[in-house]
Amino acid sequence: MASPPSFPEGATTLTDSQPPYASTTATVGGAPTKTLDVPATAVFLFLYVCLAATNATIFRLNRRKDHKFIISALLGGFCNVRTITCSLRIAWAFQLDNVSLVIAAEILLLAGNLILYIINLVFAQRILRARHPEIGWDRRLGFVLKSLYAVIGFVLVMVISTIVLSYYTLDQHTLKVCRDIYLFGSSYVFFFATLPIGILLFAFLRSPSPNQQHFGHGSTEFKTLVLLASSCLCILIAGSRAGTTYMTPRPTGIPAWDDSKASFYSFGFVPEILILLLFVLARVDLLFKVPDDSSKVRSFEKAGEPESLVDATKAG
Repeated sequence: MASPPSFPEGATTLTDSQPPYASTTATVGGAPTKTLDVPATAVFLFLYVCLAATNATIFRLNRRKDHKFIISALLGGFCNVRTITCSLRIAWAFQLDNVSLVIAAEILLLAGNLILYIINLVFAQRILRARHPEIGWDRRLGFVLKSLYAVIGFVLVMVISTIVLSYYTLDQHTLKVCRDIYLFGSSYVFFFATLPIGILLFAFLRSPSPNQQHFGHGSTEFKTLVLLASSCLCILIAGSRAGTTYMTPRPTGIPAWDDSKASFYSFGFVPEILILLLFVLARVDLLFKVPDDSSKVRSFEKAGEPESLVDATKAG
């Protein structure tokens, strides 16, 4: 999450230019170039298109087997968002004075990652439910997690609004408020990205429940390793953006090391591609598969049983 612009480039008063105003503060990756960014972004664009097709195919094949793994569709949607993001960055390289392209690219760059963070948290919750059903299926925990999802949605709307506003105002007080919202938003997103690690620590530091449940294919240990790798990569993405946001903004002509193009790709697209490849190669659609009605009966093992038998079990 880059810092919002503090003043339009070349403007000294409100009458010198018309909004949206170009930023005079350095942002991660800076303005794209035709010689470096276009070919590099084109490579990532190709990878995202291939991964979008792969996840869409996995989703459709599973649907034919009555296995609705919605997360595959979400991953495909994330890849589609990234194809648009890459396309906008390439277009920006050919229209450097088009601030509207900058705004659109920044919004999509920010919004896409949340899908990966939410998926990791869903996977962590399933592992917790398997090792500690009494805790994982508790309605109070479910309410807390739903509240966290609602807050992340609110934060996303709030930050997107300030991104747009920061490009349409020169008022320094308003820009300071926008930056404060950026700081809060990046901090909460980083906290959200670390939640799966916290849930895994809680699940494995406690002795497993005698009523452990099993879901999907493969061992719980392998599921945990996949989720741990994905969560660490997400923390790298969120942490780098939060750290960049907290850095003192610098002029576009004197960017810091964390505003470099190497930083942009190394802490952005590269870890995202690694996460997507990990999910495809590990077949998370099989690892983290759960029965469709498990949430209703609050059990992986009782899902699919006649309601009378489930009710009798609960009563007993």
